[in-house]
Amino acid sequence: MIFPTLNPLKTSRESIEIFKGYNHNIRIGSGEFYEMENLSSDNYPLLSPRCKRGIYESPENPNGMIAKGALCYVDGGDFVIGNERIPMNLSDSRKALISMGANVIIMPDKKYINTTPQDDGSYESGEIEASVVTSGTVSFTLSRADGSAYGEIPVQTEAPSNPSNLSYWIDTSATPHALKQYSASSGTWASVVTTYIKIAADGIGAPFAVDDGVSISGIEDTAIAEMLKSAIIQDRADDYIIVKGMLDKVSSQTLPVTVERRMPNMDFIIESENRLWGCRYGAALNGKIVNEIYASKLGDFKNWNCFAGISTDSYAVSIGTDGPFTGAITYLGHPIFFKETCMHKIFGNYPSNFQVQMTTLRGVQKGCENSLAIVNEVLFYKARSGICAYDGSLPVEISAALGDVRYNNAAAGALANKYYISMSDTDGGWHLFVYDTLKGVWHREDATQAELFCNFQGDLYFIDHATEQIKTVKGTGVPEAAPIKWSATTGIIGTDSPGKKYISSMDVRMSIEVGARIAFYAEYDSCGEYEYLFTMVGKSLQSFSVPVRTRRCDHLRIRIVGTGNAQIFSIYKTTGGGQ
Repeated sequence: MIFPTLNPLKTSRESIEIFKGYNHNIRIGSGEFYEMENLSSDNYPLLSPRCKRGIYESPENPNGMIAKGALCYVDGGDFVIGNERIPMNLSDSRKALISMGANVIIMPDKKYINTTPQDDGSYESGEIEASVVTSGTVSFTLSRADGSAYGEIPVQTEAPSNPSNLSYWIDTSATPHALKQYSASSGTWASVVTTYIKIAADGIGAPFAVDDGVSISGIEDTAIAEMLKSAIIQDRADDYIIVKGMLDKVSSQTLPVTVERRMPNMDFIIESENRLWGCRYGAALNGKIVNEIYASKLGDFKNWNCFAGISTDSYAVSIGTDGPFTGAITYLGHPIFFKETCMHKIFGNYPSNFQVQMTTLRGVQKGCENSLAIVNEVLFYKARSGICAYDGSLPVEISAALGDVRYNNAAAGALANKYYISMSDTDGGWHLFVYDTLKGVWHREDATQAELFCNFQGDLYFIDHATEQIKTVKGTGVPEAAPIKWSATTGIIGTDSPGKKYISSMDVRMSIEVGARIAFYAEYDSCGEYEYLFTMVGKSLQSFSVPVRTRRCDHLRIRIVGTGNAQIFSIYKTTGGGQ
């Protein structure tokens, strides 16, 4: 009897030994995952969960954080250095903390604290701005630099006759009037190049220091008011200040005079080359709408209005580009101010040679100013179109793996070779992504809303919005008690094969920690539901292969769900041909 000969079904076997992380696009490669929870590249190319996080502190109301000699943060109205709490009567709002030397500048409160304790263990702190409104009589007198008076000086258009050596005369023959001194040896009158005015009133100099740039208002005499509306204090005592200026008579008034040292309204502030830098798009202190970049006096964060024509001066410049500033950072030694469509980079090292270079590029997205972070000398940030890497030339987008989801409200931090970024999608869901800059892969951790990151002593600290706790990504503090729950969902498997082929089996090579659990699920032909396949529980620390059997289908997805620590080394997929 003759039987028909059947051709054997052809099978193929594919191995996945390199797991390439998160890829939220419709068509993705082998070893990539469309959805992911709590996975990490720490054991790349293996597939494994992240390490346990830590809880460092549980403040009542954390409003800002910065790394100094100890981790510093704002808790309500107090400033905390390590475990020491310093009351500062701060407003209950989110803070920008900027480091300059040992000082921390606290914005928008315009306060500062020196984080190095004094001899008695206390910390110097105070206001950046200062203001005095006089009461009683205010006098204006021509004086020497030390405040001493000249005595009686003739004020006239012609030189005095028979003057004595070193006598003075105020020449009113030209405007402005000039103070002159007679030299008997040469028989000539020489102009005194620099003259000073002593402004005396109870307490007028108490909150100020020498070289403070101040504005003075409320002066009745129009000529004096115009001359002294902006001045630099040359000398001071509690009851007087000395400023540069010229008077031809003693003047006084009883109406109040206001002396102020002000800091401009600024959207973002950074430190660079021993100056604070800031930017403003909107109303200035005087109510005028401005589009400006500012720099403080060299080494002096309190003074923003010192314009004496010297290298240590303050600096201000108007910008021509439209739109609000969206972020600022110091990168490769240059202050950089971003808008959504451009950036402004500052060149130079003192006011007379400062230059602002504007470059049109993908800037920082509005609301994502905290996404700026430097990893291995490369600047990363959230632009409107995606996440960009900038090395000093032009930015390159690196977030294609995140798919076409639009994200907002990003905050980021850097640790070792990784860029951590927390941001919300358009539906209001939050995501904490991690980009490994050396391996070029993305992983999604979980739905953590991190408001601020801070790198300190080998760990990355962040403020968790949900719990208002300060946590760490590497476990510093009290580690998480519960095992890590993680999952990975593949892309669609089977659409890359012509004909009626199907997945006949999958073998997973893995290692499971004692007590850990891994379950496998499958979604067939995009039905929207996942069917349970198999569960493995770790009973001893060993590696082994697990056969995963699926039913015939056109295409499928595999979801791996785990609790506890495990490593997946490889997945072997066997594909058979249909009749």
